[in-house]
Amino acid sequence: MDKNLIQRTLSGIVYVAIIVLCVTPLGAKLINSISPDLVKQQYLYYGLITFLMLVGTWECVKIMQFGNGYEKWVVLPLIAFIFYLFSKRYFNYGFFFDFRLSEILAIVLILIAVVTLFKFSSELYYDSGKLIFTVIYIALPFSFALGLPKFTSYDDTFSLEVLFLFILIWSSDTFAYLTGKFFGKHKMAPKISPKKTWEGYIGGVVLTLVLSYFIEHYHPDLRGNWMIVGFLVAAFAPLGDLVESQLKRNFGVKDSGNIIPGHGGVLDRLDSFLICVPVVYLYFILAKFIYIIS
Repeated sequence: MDKNLIQRTLSGIVYVAIIVLCVTPLGAKLINSISPDLVKQQYLYYGLITFLMLVGTWECVKIMQFGNGYEKWVVLPLIAFIFYLFSKRYFNYGFFFDFRLSEILAIVLILIAVVTLFKFSSELYYDSGKLIFTVIYIALPFSFALGLPKFTSYDDTFSLEVLFLFILIWSSDTFAYLTGKFFGKHKMAPKISPKKTWEGYIGGVVLTLVLSYFIEHYHPDLRGNWMIVGFLVAAFAPLGDLVESQLKRNFGVKDSGNIIPGHGGVLDRLDSFLICVPVVYLYFILAKFIYIIS
């Protein structure tokens, strides 16, 4: 058997296992079975998101090839400050999905960063542009990710929104790949990602909607309607992949890193996640707002 395939398979299993243990109550139960009351699930999740954000920051700075100016040294402090503001809400149970203008503005900034990457990429050759893009691209999605799960301290509950978000992203990628492989003829973005096809995209949307139907049916306690979440994930996950592909293409980089053997870096694995999280977060905000005024 191909050694690269074995390496890729094993590292993929470890990656998925870590994600599952950190985004579900299984992680805390496993650790607390060894030493009771050692950790709460919300701390495992927070640790995971913090770690991924830090590695993602390092990878993005490396990809964009910052110069020796001050911008390179203020990236992490700025990202840490934004993440800290969201962290206070996370630990104080402050995520109630209110219709806050600051959060809408943050999502608009992500949209502007994406448009800049595709349409005005010359702006990213300046260190100031690299700084702004990195802060927006890394800090805001990971910060919004803190607002997706619900948890309470008195009964140690931790909801499964993030788990199913990952499952839908993985299924969307898999379904789109398989559909494109067998039926793909029309290229979606040949210069950025030659293997992506419109047939694969449609197949990913349709089959992810089927999966999201079962999630909605068997987990009605989840926040929002997961048929809608499934559609949003299937629609925007390919954009996340294109964003990272375009970023690497602009700077002549093949992989964002090698922290996951055979799979590349954190940004290679979480490219869809970084776009889907703000979209799903915005949906949750709007859904609650519509519910309140109706």
